[in-house]
Amino acid sequence: MVRIAVIGCGRIGRMHVANVRAHPRATLAAVYDVDARAAAEAAAAGDAPAAGSVDEILGSGAVDAVLVASATPTHADLIERAVAAGKAVLCEKPIDLDLARVERCRAVIAGATVPVQIGFNRRFDPGHAAARAAVAAGEIGALHQVIITSRDPEMPPRSYYEVAGGLMRDMTIHDFDLARFMLGDEPVEVFAVGGRLIDPAMMGDLGDHDTVMVVMRTADGKQCHINNSRTAVYGYDQRVELLGTRGMVQSGNRRAHEMRRFGADRTGAGEPYLFFFIERYVEAFRAELDAFVDCVAAGAPPPVGFEDGRRALILAEAAYRSLAERRLVRVDEIG
Repeated sequence: MVRIAVIGCGRIGRMHVANVRAHPRATLAAVYDVDARAAAEAAAAGDAPAAGSVDEILGSGAVDAVLVASATPTHADLIERAVAAGKAVLCEKPIDLDLARVERCRAVIAGATVPVQIGFNRRFDPGHAAARAAVAAGEIGALHQVIITSRDPEMPPRSYYEVAGGLMRDMTIHDFDLARFMLGDEPVEVFAVGGRLIDPAMMGDLGDHDTVMVVMRTADGKQCHINNSRTAVYGYDQRVELLGTRGMVQSGNRRAHEMRRFGADRTGAGEPYLFFFIERYVEAFRAELDAFVDCVAAGAPPPVGFEDGRRALILAEAAYRSLAERRLVRVDEIG
């Protein structure tokens, strides 16, 4: 049994607590949050002790690994401290909002003997993973294009935007990682356009965007298009399409069930899409944890590691430079 402590007991942290507790080969060793009330509630739900500090968790011989679900500015520090304490790490994305801080963290943990996995859970979605496997098996021939659609069901509050670090580093970073996963190669060029179409006043005030499109190209010419919107009135829209010389595969949206209604006022009306990321990617989060438990138990490298987190952030920075300078940006210009 891999003994895991969860650091951060907000919405996603509570989900991780439930997943660790339910895992057949893991034990919830402890939880911690700077908000003692949140920690107490998560501890009660997970039937585990609430630690008094991060140091208590990292110094415990009863903890094999930590799952970091705390605020983004804490991630790099907690990764460094956990690795120094000999604890394996599964850390939510991003590693940090600042590429320079990520590079410093990379230097600190160089040569780490414990797994460090980054929480790009979408790789583990059954449909997305099956699409990638079909490409790897040659089912669609030579891959030419990847199209990723990722649209939130509604705008988050202003308080969220004030700390999120910008749409590219917060939302699109998942799609940058998914693009690399699907392409099986590194993008070398990035072109981005951004819009303030949903709430122009707030986006302008915060210097952020609520609507973006990104086009990327690999060295051998494979193309990827990412489109994001902070609001889709019909629900959480998550689709991937892969086009090759012999065909195409798609991984689509999820619903509670597939019953459809037909009548005088509607034809083929289905259930709404699952509301947001925790509901839509429930299987992906569980598979992500399963992969982490496997690599901790075996002492093996994680399937999505620190370098993947670093490269996704580099693509985000390239996209921001493209937005600012209104041009195609080579990825090797960054960092």
